[in-house]
Amino acid sequence: MIAAVGPIEAAVVWLNDPLNWTNPGGVLDRIGEHLSMSAAAVVLGCLVAWPIGLWLGHTERGGGLVVLVANLTLAVPTLALLTILPLTFLGFGRPAVVVALAVFAVPPLLANAYTGVRQVDPEARDAARGMGFSGWQLLRRVELPLAVPYLAAGFRTAAVQVVATAALASFVNGGGLGQIIRAGFGLDIAAGGGQILAGGLLVAGLAMLVELVLALVERLATPRPLRTRGRRAGRRAADAVTGT
Repeated sequence: MIAAVGPIEAAVVWLNDPLNWTNPGGVLDRIGEHLSMSAAAVVLGCLVAWPIGLWLGHTERGGGLVVLVANLTLAVPTLALLTILPLTFLGFGRPAVVVALAVFAVPPLLANAYTGVRQVDPEARDAARGMGFSGWQLLRRVELPLAVPYLAAGFRTAAVQVVATAALASFVNGGGLGQIIRAGFGLDIAAGGGQILAGGLLVAGLAMLVELVLALVERLATPRPLRTRGRRAGRRAADAVTGT
């Protein structure tokens, strides 16, 4: 029956089949795998990028380093990393996928952390220093709170990018929704075309859902006076990466 219809109709049929959702290795299982490895990658990226970006912004040095690291990590294709990392001690599977996706998450996290601290009003810094704040106190009690909109915007950008890219994990047995697409390529075009399209729609839909949820969380977590800064965070971070 599916062979007699086009890929769009076949994708609708595939998505409407309850067994494709509930069977072991079905959509629900794959969504869980996809989100878990994406979350691990973003958290790893935060642990690496945020301390570096915040400290460089605080010391008002290293702008060139931020641009260099961001450009280098953007220049390395994620698929290339997914091909190389399994040949190391990480092996095939989730660890290699998480590391590769974390590298992909670093540029927006690093750039936004750096830019967020650099955009703090100099008068606020001077007032804190006048009150006797040490460098660490200045960063923790003044610069970090004011950089929250930028950190939230960077996290949101990184998370959406990672979720969208994590479909490539199937090439190294990493699981996730990409496994549905990969399985479709193993079928004939009449039967597999609908499954490939369905897998692509699931990845796109999940990425958009993550974007909407994180946009809401970002708005709720950002104090009202700082929301205007948050709306400009993405553009200014992009300027920091490109050096403009």
